[in-house]
Amino acid sequence: MVLHAIAKSCWIRTKNITREFLIVCSLSCLSIPVIANVTETPKAVWYRYYDNNGIANISTSVTPAHIRYGYEALDQNMQVIQRSRPYNVDKDIKQAPQRAVQAREREQDLKLKRAYTNSRVAQAKRDEHLANLKKQLSFQQDQLRQLQSDRIYFKRQEMDYLRKGQPVPAVLKNSLNSNYQNLVLIKNNITSLQTNYRNTQAQYDRIISRLKAIE
Repeated sequence: MVLHAIAKSCWIRTKNITREFLIVCSLSCLSIPVIANVTETPKAVWYRYYDNNGIANISTSVTPAHIRYGYEALDQNMQVIQRSRPYNVDKDIKQAPQRAVQAREREQDLKLKRAYTNSRVAQAKRDEHLANLKKQLSFQQDQLRQLQSDRIYFKRQEMDYLRKGQPVPAVLKNSLNSNYQNLVLIKNNITSLQTNYRNTQAQYDRIISRLKAIE
């Protein structure tokens, strides 16, 4: 009986403590919005600027005079919450070309990022492009050597006919003429590929350098 009475007493006390704890938690939750409202950022109510005579001018909106002189945003307690610098028309006009250049540079930088992502990707594409040009150049050079060898052979035949006092056959003349035209064409191709190689390398060097600068 004694143990039963003690257990019953402990159960009642625990029940009362739990009820009090729940009440305190409920009150704490209700008080949270009140605290949050206190920490809200103040809003601008007034706008003040000082003219050339140092006289303060206050209004509820921003006027051209505010922008020209520069102004302060004030809350309902007349406390400064933000400052804006004065706007100078002449200075703005003088800086317009520079801003245009900077805008073009930013646009070019964005294009480079979209095209290459980073300098490592640009380097890989450069190496791939230059390797392809090298293959084309090597093929054209092989063609040139073959044409030069053929020309030596054709010229020997021509000299044999001339030495014997015989007329040069039309077929041989056509072969010499075709060989000469192909030589000119291949040499032009080689010159074009060499120029393309140098220009491509220089272009990618500029791209890679710029990408490294903005990374």
